[in-house]
Amino acid sequence: MFLLLYPSFQLRAQEADSLLPKLSLDQIALINQSDSYISFPTDIGNIEPLLFEANVNPSFIIRERKDSKLMAVLTAQITIRMYNEESFPVRTPSYIPQVSVYYLVNKKETLDNLVFFGKIAHHSNGQDGDFYNDDNSINLKSGNFATNFVEFGILKTAYSKRLKAIKTIKSSIEIHPKSWMTQELQGKYSGLRWHNSFTSFKFSLKNNKNERADFSLKAEATLMLDNFDDLNVFDLDRINASLTFYYHPKFFEDIGLFMQFYHGMDYYNIYFDHQISFIRFGIMTEILRF
Repeated sequence: MFLLLYPSFQLRAQEADSLLPKLSLDQIALINQSDSYISFPTDIGNIEPLLFEANVNPSFIIRERKDSKLMAVLTAQITIRMYNEESFPVRTPSYIPQVSVYYLVNKKETLDNLVFFGKIAHHSNGQDGDFYNDDNSINLKSGNFATNFVEFGILKTAYSKRLKAIKTIKSSIEIHPKSWMTQELQGKYSGLRWHNSFTSFKFSLKNNKNERADFSLKAEATLMLDNFDDLNVFDLDRINASLTFYYHPKFFEDIGLFMQFYHGMDYYNIYFDHQISFIRFGIMTEILRF
């Protein structure tokens, strides 16, 4: 009896697997890129009052063909904060142009991939004023902030049939050589960071080539490993952590809604000396389409 039923079970399994989305190398790379978003003026926490924060992160893919195991991504990332003050000033945007290279090591199943990647990037605020004010405080309005860095890591993807979700795990090391920083940042700004993240995309299985994730979750944590700013080895200020929930309503084509919790060092260029914690809401471009 079992021998008679086994072929039908196998056929059903093959049909179910045929409905799974195909995850290509360029989609894995885009998952690893930071999201493009605009926040609402409703931040809850100790961040300065903002009208909005926007992250613009277009990605340009360079590869020989679609099934290439090696590809590069050029990104001109810009982060902008408009402050909820008189005249709504935009101060010291973050410019983070970068080049990333991805190599597909293996692909055991449809969604079981291992990818190595490397990145070289520049981070500055486009200012050339003195780093310090006369009172020895950091010049947040026009002080010069600039650093260059490299990052190396791995990306592992898998599929959970029970949760009907794609899972991605990332681990990487980011290095800012001292000679690549402005002199004032040396000893004050972390030059060795260990990044880890987990991303999950929840979707329903349908025979639809334009299937998109209705929900996603991204958890990120960064541990700063080097000796900087006289922090103790176990100081909690060495940890940056964020948790982002994303929802794509059916009536939106290319954008969705997100809620994010963040705690740690301010990532907005010369504001790095601030420790911030906030909950924010906003809109985000579609993270992944199959």
